[in-house]
Amino acid sequence: MVTLTPQTLAKARAGQEAAVAAVLTHMMPPLRRLAARAVCPGLEFDDALQEGIIGLFGAIKTYRPTGGASFETYAAVCMRNAITAARRAAGRKKNAPLNQSLPLEDAAPAPGPEELAIRREQLEAAASDIRTRLSPFERKVLAAHLAGGSYRQIARQLGCTPKAVENALGRLRRKLRGGRTSS
Repeated sequence: MVTLTPQTLAKARAGQEAAVAAVLTHMMPPLRRLAARAVCPGLEFDDALQEGIIGLFGAIKTYRPTGGASFETYAAVCMRNAITAARRAAGRKKNAPLNQSLPLEDAAPAPGPEELAIRREQLEAAASDIRTRLSPFERKVLAAHLAGGSYRQIARQLGCTPKAVENALGRLRRKLRGGRTSS
């Protein structure tokens, strides 16, 4: 492994792409080894490698030759620290629900024509059940309630008292749950 020159490091610190690429190429073998050792549930090799590269970029920006360590040693510590932080974060399982979930488009396939027909029949059966089990007043109260009306608004709309609306909602809940009450 050839050591990097102070001139190459200075150019990399200044943001010169060719110099940054040279430093990255030079440090890639130890970076790959660090990333491979860090793989764990929640932290894949590519993610660990990316974290190590971020640590390397930080090392390029903050390295001072007067500190007493070679750039390779300093960069290795920065890369190891970045990867270790990522490994710790993966171990906390903070993002486990996101890492283990399916994208929305894969989670539930669109229903086919048969499923849509079955759902339509179920909806029609439920609507028929509501029509036969509820009184006309209860159906009006239900429609107004589902539209978001308050008891007072529904009472005003239907020309009754808020207590009558409350009682009708109670009756229709019992009826739709399967309990028997008189209308």
